[in-house]
Amino acid sequence: MVENIIQTILDHKVVSLAVLIATFVSGWAAVQQLRKEHRRKRKIKQKVKPNLSAKPVADLENPEGTVPLGSAFYVDRPPIESDCYEEVLNPTGLICIKAPRQMGKSSLMSRILDHAAQQGCRTVSLNFQQADNDVFADLDRFLQWVCISAARKLNLPPDQPVECWMDFLGSKDNCTDYFQKCLLNQDEPLVLGLDEVDKILQHEDVAADFFGLLRVWHEQGKTEDIWKRLRLVIVHSKEVYISLRIHESPFNVGLQIELPELDLAQVQDLAKRHGLGWSEEQVRGLMAMLGGHPYLLRVAMYDIARVRTTLEKLLSTAATEEGIYAKHLRRHLLILQKDNDLISAMKQVIKADTPVQIENKDAFKLSSMGLVKYKKNEVMPLCDLYRQYFRVRL
Repeated sequence: MVENIIQTILDHKVVSLAVLIATFVSGWAAVQQLRKEHRRKRKIKQKVKPNLSAKPVADLENPEGTVPLGSAFYVDRPPIESDCYEEVLNPTGLICIKAPRQMGKSSLMSRILDHAAQQGCRTVSLNFQQADNDVFADLDRFLQWVCISAARKLNLPPDQPVECWMDFLGSKDNCTDYFQKCLLNQDEPLVLGLDEVDKILQHEDVAADFFGLLRVWHEQGKTEDIWKRLRLVIVHSKEVYISLRIHESPFNVGLQIELPELDLAQVQDLAKRHGLGWSEEQVRGLMAMLGGHPYLLRVAMYDIARVRTTLEKLLSTAATEEGIYAKHLRRHLLILQKDNDLISAMKQVIKADTPVQIENKDAFKLSSMGLVKYKKNEVMPLCDLYRQYFRVRL
């Protein structure tokens, strides 16, 4: 009873009065013990507050877009990086990187180009999402855009390609001539990175001629020294449906990369980089919902590290309009709603508890969107997030 009174007085910082009472009841030893216990509790309370955020906000990165060079949050997927770094330095090197959206294709390409630049190569990165729609109207306009864009990236006169264009030559001949005379006329190799080539695939005639031209350049490098200086990095998410004869396609030669999901060890490592001291059970719980999808995982870890949510709340709300993936999920839903065949195929996938077989074209499209993954010739949802969300919405 007396000790409770003393503790109450201590909690209200009336230390001197507590000392008098303690001395009267139990002597000075009791006071010392109580003061020691009081100081211990205060230290514990003080330690808890700074650790609410496992990692300082300044050290975190917004997970949107390409992961910057030098970022602590880019996770290597061996041996993919080392294989690409080797291939890009080979004469006529050609790398095709395929994966669904937000799996890290552009981040990998930027690292390949950076590695090449460090080894003395000139590099050009073209993102076809930056091109206006009318650029794809005809092959001549499109190839001029490619040449002018490359010239600007290399600090060459941007009007040079147009001045070199000859009306009596075909578009592909003009483009080839410009590359050979103006872009490959130096000793240093040129690495051409082509991102978001899916945009070209929407224009079948242009795509067939352009990809056929890339294959020709690649083959010319086997016999002509000047074309050995050209290295290609092609990034896409969709399957290539356009009709390309096997000897006209760049998608069946060189180094073909399909980016996999992150595995358990890589996700554990990523959590540590966010300052999250999770157990293996907690990591497995997150992966049960999100799989090994790099973007989805980083969004979760970013919000938890910033103390915007907890792991438990995130898992309970992830597949709802209240959750942090609401915009991401709605974007996929809007795309599906534009195609009745895709909706029908997705319904088959999410209703089944095991992998199912659907039409090839639908499976390819859903895989390109990142909603499903293959199990041999069958497909299943990429992760439980999509299964839960689309079971309700579809």
